[in-house]
Amino acid sequence: MEAGGLPLELWRMILAYLHLPDLGRCSLVCRAWYELILSLDSTRWRQLCLGCTECRHPNWPNQPDVEPESWREAFKQHYLASKTWTKNALDLESSVCFSLFRRRRERRTLSVGPGHEFDSLGSALAMASLYDRIVLFPGVYEEQGEIILKVPVEIVGHGKLGEVALLASIDQHCSTTRLCNLIFMPAWFSPIMYKTTSGHVQFDNCNFENGHIQVHGPGTCQVKFCTFKNTHVFLHNVPLCVLENCEFVGSENNSVTVEGHPSADKNWAYKYLLGLIKSSPSLLPTEDSDFLMSLDLESRDQAWSPRTCDIVIEGSQSPTSPASSSPKPGSKAGSQEAEVGSDGERVAQTPDSSDGGLSPSGEDEDEDQLTYRLSYQVQGPRPVLGGSFLGPPLPGASIQLPSCLVLHSLQQELQKDKEAMALASSVQGCLIRKCLFRDGKGGVFVCSYGRAKMEGNIFRNLTYAVRCIHNSKIVMLRNDIYRCRASGIFLRLEGGGLIAGNNIYHNAEAGVDIRKKSNPLILCNQIHHGLRSGIVVLGNGKGVIRNNQIFSNKEAGIYILYHGNPIVSGNHIFKGRAAGIAVNENGKGLITENVIRENQWGGVDIRRGGIPVLRSNLICFGYSDGVVVGDEGKGLIEGNTIYANKGCGVWMMSSSLPHVTSNHVSYNGLYGVAVFSQKDGSSEFPGGHGVQENFSEDGDAILWETELEKDDDPLRRPITVALVESNSINHNGASGLYVQSSEALHVITNVIHANGDRGITVAQSSQLTRVANNSISCNRQSGVKVEAQCKVELRGNGIYDNRGHGIITKGDSTVVIENDIIGNRGSGLQLLPRSDTKVIKNRIHSFRAYGIAVRGRAKALVQENIIFQGKTNKTIFQQISNNRECIMQNNKFLVFKKKSDTWRLMNPPARPHLENSLRGPSAAHSGQKVTAMATRISARVEGGYHSNRSIFCTIL
Repeated sequence: MEAGGLPLELWRMILAYLHLPDLGRCSLVCRAWYELILSLDSTRWRQLCLGCTECRHPNWPNQPDVEPESWREAFKQHYLASKTWTKNALDLESSVCFSLFRRRRERRTLSVGPGHEFDSLGSALAMASLYDRIVLFPGVYEEQGEIILKVPVEIVGHGKLGEVALLASIDQHCSTTRLCNLIFMPAWFSPIMYKTTSGHVQFDNCNFENGHIQVHGPGTCQVKFCTFKNTHVFLHNVPLCVLENCEFVGSENNSVTVEGHPSADKNWAYKYLLGLIKSSPSLLPTEDSDFLMSLDLESRDQAWSPRTCDIVIEGSQSPTSPASSSPKPGSKAGSQEAEVGSDGERVAQTPDSSDGGLSPSGEDEDEDQLTYRLSYQVQGPRPVLGGSFLGPPLPGASIQLPSCLVLHSLQQELQKDKEAMALASSVQGCLIRKCLFRDGKGGVFVCSYGRAKMEGNIFRNLTYAVRCIHNSKIVMLRNDIYRCRASGIFLRLEGGGLIAGNNIYHNAEAGVDIRKKSNPLILCNQIHHGLRSGIVVLGNGKGVIRNNQIFSNKEAGIYILYHGNPIVSGNHIFKGRAAGIAVNENGKGLITENVIRENQWGGVDIRRGGIPVLRSNLICFGYSDGVVVGDEGKGLIEGNTIYANKGCGVWMMSSSLPHVTSNHVSYNGLYGVAVFSQKDGSSEFPGGHGVQENFSEDGDAILWETELEKDDDPLRRPITVALVESNSINHNGASGLYVQSSEALHVITNVIHANGDRGITVAQSSQLTRVANNSISCNRQSGVKVEAQCKVELRGNGIYDNRGHGIITKGDSTVVIENDIIGNRGSGLQLLPRSDTKVIKNRIHSFRAYGIAVRGRAKALVQENIIFQGKTNKTIFQQISNNRECIMQNNKFLVFKKKSDTWRLMNPPARPHLENSLRGPSAAHSGQKVTAMATRISARVEGGYHSNRSIFCTIL
């Protein structure tokens, strides 16, 4: 094309009048003309594609308003469809005798209709030869008997779709057939409209109404741009079938059934279909373009981007103040003396410090008196979330997640998991791509070792979208599943496969339902706004649930029960109206490295025999408690960060036997860990815990079989006593640990630091509560308080720098043995009336009050303790009234005498001592052990002291 020729716009206008053969010839003139023809994509090529009666919009039926990437390419595919069904056919011979003079016979066109060569399809087929074309002109053709296709033919309707209706039952006995632009209806004598048991059939731009289509292996089929109204497609043992751009409407049963293992015997079309699938554009994501699923939600802004790595705190506040039963001290600054509450507990009135610690200097003391300073280092919370410490939650703040908790794209997950990549790339059985299933009972049913792959489909307003049972396998990529009247995806009886990158929402039951030993891989999906749970795993179901966004579901985000045992890792579960993860009715599961936030109930709810392993999760910003262990709940709760929940960090109820170890429980609104017994039958738990779901297949109650699998998991060791071990419990709004239980409890090697009330409160304990080798420091009130009629053993603890008393007890059976009770604002140990306490081999020191104070008629044995002198105007030991039941034996009282006196905690060194601790059946990891809090306590005198010789104490 010369530069001085016509403008390109004018050339395009001229060429727009050419027909298809002329456009082809023009493109062969030269490169400039070729590029000019290609530039007509949105004009002439679009007009040719939409003007062809045998074609539909390339993105029909899911996105008919979206332009294809190339109209020319779309029209090319439609145009070649009439030829590809014969691609691998043998050359036709004019005579078998003259093999040297073979030539291909030209195809005939047979016309059927009023005024044409044939009156019926049957008569035309009787005269048809190999690969002839039969054209049905507008009209209704009803065949009274079954039509048997003995030779390969092409049957095409003339005119617009809907003008040619065929009422027939066709049985294909030939190698290949193509049917196009027809309306199929069943004959009066059979619901089967089309059947083949060995050959390949191709349907293009057809409608099927109120009948069945059957394809049996080694037969294959390719179906494109077809509509199925109340029509069932049955594929039995098919090696490979392709359903693309089809619409399934109003099915009374399943729209597509894939049954049986793919046949090893394959027909001639198998390789052709396999090559066609591999050459077509894949729906698998790439690193440069992530698939964005349309949410169509009222609260669309609640969804997270798959690549987000921040948790944005929306409207969060500082932790809620504790209940009125656990009052915080006032804010009056500079008050030297402690106030005595109604229960006799002394609470120091001092201003808060930034980290919950305190400086025990008397700010308002007379200048004549020496001030007491505490300069030892208290064991505080250990680093969390990859080394960063979580401070107080502030409005608008965010948390930078470590890499293990960041959501990855589907492509990244597939690259890490070769097995998942192989599943995503595999094609076997039936491929269903870019189809629409709507307004019927069932979508796709895969059974009896069947194989099916579904990509880019829409399932809406069905009873269920996909069912996979009896050792079948499905691969589901990038589908939309919503408004199902039951579960969206249902797997049972050892079903499995890959469910990845799907958008599953607004379903009446679970988004994904896994039962009876099914074991799928559920990866990178969005499962949200369900009217019940997001995912349920029950009846010995398994599965790997990884890297999904599960949010805004009405019930639990993931519900595990009836011996379900999945692996749940790397998911973000948030803004649910119930629990984030619920484990019930003997459910199990390995739950690791998930972000569980902003759920209305507990972040994780375990009860009724649930025994999961809950490890390394971030459970935060919940509107109730972080972890709830309900009636008969069990399991291992290890290494989790439980942060800024409005209720308690961990809430344990009656008959529960969890192992709570190595967790970081901080900045929760109420108690860090609360143990409540509900033996009285009360069922009212804070936050509305305890609602039971109905998981029967049809919505009715069913009886589950009690099939028990042998539990040889080493992670689930038998535990006979609830165990709270090696946790960091700090900066919570109320007590660090609150116990109101009639069952035994062991509290071992925890750091309980800077909580808004007491360190440990034992309000009820008819069985023994054993508190051993803990570091209890800097709490706003007493270190430990034991109420009346409680049985508590305190052994080997370090109780330092609390703003009230070190230990205050009303218990009728309290043993305080081998503890270091140092530097507390109130008395080191206060024994209240009617208490019965043994105080043996402790080291006790208080700055402002008594080492040991006995009030009223308390029964006590105080033996072999070392008690350091406090302020000079206080004695080491105080006993109110003449109490003969208080026995003092072999105690050592250290009083300052001269400048050279030095007090040190050397033999043994400062507690807690982990090497001598009596621990539960499972020890915490060595890297998470609590270290000794202090190494010595020394005293020295500075000049200018008065005659009472006050003491300056330092714990180094």
